[in-house]
Amino acid sequence: MIHTTADLPQRIADPVTTCTNVTACTNLAACTIDLGTTRDRLVQHPLYALIDRPERLQRFMEWHVWAVWDFQSLLKALQQRLTCTSLPWLPTPDPEARRLINEIVLDEESDALPSGGYASHFELYLQSMRLAGACVQPIEQLLSALKKGVSLEPALGESQAPAAAAAFVRHTFEIIHSGSTLAILAAFTYGREDVIPDMFRNLVGSLATRDPAAWGSFRYYLQRHITHDDQRHGPICRRIVSNLCGADATQWEEASQTARACIESRIQLWDAIAAGF
Repeated sequence: MIHTTADLPQRIADPVTTCTNVTACTNLAACTIDLGTTRDRLVQHPLYALIDRPERLQRFMEWHVWAVWDFQSLLKALQQRLTCTSLPWLPTPDPEARRLINEIVLDEESDALPSGGYASHFELYLQSMRLAGACVQPIEQLLSALKKGVSLEPALGESQAPAAAAAFVRHTFEIIHSGSTLAILAAFTYGREDVIPDMFRNLVGSLATRDPAAWGSFRYYLQRHITHDDQRHGPICRRIVSNLCGADATQWEEASQTARACIESRIQLWDAIAAGF
């Protein structure tokens, strides 16, 4: 039986993002991220209770890895907009956002491994899948196609990704290609960094204790995300959202709509995984 373990970091309370410039905001109630019921529905999704045996956790990993992969592209899109990644270099308008995003990139692209060395969280996830006996062939086919210069849509077709996973990736890249810094930031903050710790607490369980050779790496991956996202990345991103939206209620509504859509996309992925059990 997979269950939450007591030695994992507990969630640090952090208020819903609101406008920090109270004096300039004429409608403070509108200058707040509104997730409706989406976040609660995701965190309380029945999928977590269904992952009660090794083969189901393997299946979950085979679908979830696509969200782990496209997360990196979402992060790099954000880095391109909030820092300078082109030549010649020029300073970007918000030095605090520049610093904070680069901190997240450092953690996500080159985190420390328990055995020494560094790897991205995606590479750590692939390693965890191999050790757990999950199939990595479809996601590796995607990477191979992309390295050959195949564009994303045909690469997804070549990889034979699960339909719901491919739909999730497409939704992510629609936001990336939207050209809206705020939409990308809202997707990253509320569709990923804010909700991932609470999701992952529902997935970590006793398999790592019973068979550390198979599940220890996956448990380490989950712990790193809980620690990074809860204690540092989530608060960082919420602060940048507040700075970017300021006292503009229209901006807050755009961010809220994007956030809700991203969580709904995740719920649809979870629904598809659960339906296959």
